[in-house]
Amino acid sequence: MPKPLILVTNDDGIYSPGIYFLQQEVAKIGRTIVFAPESEKSAVGHAITISDPIRIRKLSRRNGFSGYAVGGTPADCVKLGVKAILDIPPDIIVSGVNLGSNMGMNILYSGTVSAATEGVILGIPSIAISVDSHKEPDYTVAAKICAKFVKIVLENGISKGTALNINVPNVKEDEIKGVRLTRQGHSYYEEDFDRRVDPRERIYYWMDGRLIPSENDPELDDIAVQENWISVTPLHYNLTDLQSFNEMRNWEIFINEE
Repeated sequence: MPKPLILVTNDDGIYSPGIYFLQQEVAKIGRTIVFAPESEKSAVGHAITISDPIRIRKLSRRNGFSGYAVGGTPADCVKLGVKAILDIPPDIIVSGVNLGSNMGMNILYSGTVSAATEGVILGIPSIAISVDSHKEPDYTVAAKICAKFVKIVLENGISKGTALNINVPNVKEDEIKGVRLTRQGHSYYEEDFDRRVDPRERIYYWMDGRLIPSENDPELDDIAVQENWISVTPLHYNLTDLQSFNEMRNWEIFINEE
């Protein structure tokens, strides 16, 4: 029986250390092929390229890391790999290891998560994996936990249309308390825009901000990670608010629609 085919992608770019650690770990499970942005595409969300050509370039790093640098977004990478380059679809897609967590409202902006949700749109089980640090991250723990979930998903499957979003605290492996099933939290960044003037006296703005955490609920992703648990959140791409849908049934404008 052939080994599973694993498509590896990210949003930090094909030269990032996170994707290298991830590919090296999941290569112990199956055959890997990398499709990742040629340069960093963080926070592009689920953007796709429709008005420009998408250029690709084959490359390899070391120890069997090989694939395609893609001049597009993370979602482009998945679409292109599955629809245009590969002869057969991958058995699973893994996206990461991302530099910095993807939790709460930031999930909507994340190219890492969007690569995984693009995978499930195409009918392929997918996992997004991130480490909760922007400074001196340890990718090894995250890569190992992702490989464990690759095995679990390949063996047991996962609901159609569902991607796993995994966030790993940036602590030593023996300080991690375990793995917790979580819901998407409500954390978000409260942005500030620093107004500046360049040497030619043109005005520009530089965005900054501070993180506003969720309420203290241990089942929420950011709270779990804050307490040194690995957070695993099942995500789907149906954004319908069912509570509002049912409440709005009684609005007068809809009553005579039939």
